[in-house]
This record gives sequence, structure tokens and C-alpha cells, in this order.
Amino acid sequence: MKIVSTLLSTAVVFTLLSSSVNASEKAHWGYTGHGSPEKWAELSPDNKMCAIGKNQTPINVTTSLDADLEAIKPIYTTASSTILNNGHTIQVNIEAGSKLTVDSIDFELKQFHFHTPSENHIDGKSFPLEAHFVHLDKDGNIAVLALMFEEGAENLNLAKIWSKMPLKANEKSELKLESIAFSLLPENKDYYRFSGSLTAPPCTEGVRWLVLKTPATISKAQVKKFLDIMKTPNNRPIQATNARIIVK
Repeated sequence: MKIVSTLLSTAVVFTLLSSSVNASEKAHWGYTGHGSPEKWAELSPDNKMCAIGKNQTPINVTTSLDADLEAIKPIYTTASSTILNNGHTIQVNIEAGSKLTVDSIDFELKQFHFHTPSENHIDGKSFPLEAHFVHLDKDGNIAVLALMFEEGAENLNLAKIWSKMPLKANEKSELKLESIAFSLLPENKDYYRFSGSLTAPPCTEGVRWLVLKTPATISKAQVKKFLDIMKTPNNRPIQATNARIIVK
């Protein structure tokens, strides 16, 4: 599952870390209009997997195999560093030192960001918000831990982030919150696992996806605030599962 192309690796890093505003602008991709998801592959040859990939994400997560998955123990001990509105999502960047171990490989947490409504579904259910915790190993391989939010009580940890959300695209500001990534996670960390892709261009496959079974809560007002800033839903439509096996 290694990313063997230097060009592809660069594109992945741009997509995951939003390190280049110009790269995002050049692609002109989005969620509505001429850059909507069904047209992503037409925007650049680099995006061809968005159309021809067989292991694309998001999916409707339904269990096809009950396996003895290893327990995950995210070690998210470092603070956030910055918060970014990249025009596609609100992204919180994390200082070096937090990690998630999967398949005996250490994946460093780089950032987490949000989608409304959720991109993945669980047994056909959509959620009002989904967070993606994005990790890279030393070879550039990707692991994403997904957390669903269901409507309920105000999420006080999320409120710390929401109060600092940049209002305009390509705005970035300092955000120092200790162990904020870990504070968002539920106590029960049982999960579903499948092989998938990035959910945004270039839709690179070979991504390890872990979707937590237990959702966090979010208030209706918090969902509205995020949507008001994004202006439009920022979820890619459900993709075909094809021959993939989803385990729990």
C-alpha cells in the first residue's frame, strides 16, 4: 500500500495537509457546480482515480466479516498548532508527536477536519457531521480514523474549535489546544475497517480506513455554524463498495 510515485505523493500531501493554497485553487474542485464530485476526474489527469478507482471512499459501512480486530489506542498527546479554512473544510493541524499504530506501523497524526453531512454512512445512516483524523507513516502511507457526530447535546470540546473557525476561505490562524484531538474521541473505540481512498482529489487509493462505531454528540446550532461558514455541504457522495470486505 505504498505510494510509489513522487508526483502522487506530493499531490497527497497537498490534499491532506493543505500546504499549498495555490494547488487547491488550480484544481478548481468543490462540491457544487462545475467542480462537483462527479466532475473531479475531468479537472486534471491526476484525478483519474476519482472515476476509475474500485476502492473509493466514502461508502455505506455495513459489516461483511466479524473479525478479531486489534484494539486501537490513539496516542494524541500533542496540541493543535493552527486552524485553517481551506475553502473545502475546516482543518486543525497538529504538532508533531501524536500517533496511531495500525498493523504494527506507527502513523503520525497530521491534522483533522470535518464534513457535513457525514461522508461515510453506517448501515445506511447518515450523520450531521464527520471528523477525519489523518495520519501518515514514514513512507507516506495514509490511515484515516473517522468519527461520526449525532445530534444531541452541545459538544464542549468541539466548541473550542468552532469559536476559532476562520470565516473566509484560505484564512489561517494560530490554535493552541492541548490534546484536543484525543478529547474529541469516545471512550469506546471499537471500529469498522476497510481499504479505501482519499475522499477528495486526487482520490488516491490504498488508504487504511477505521470508522469508530460510537458517535460523539453535536448540537443543531453547532452544525448550522459549520455549514454557514462552508456555505454548502462538503461531503462526497457514497461510492460503490464493490468487492471490498468490511471488518469489525
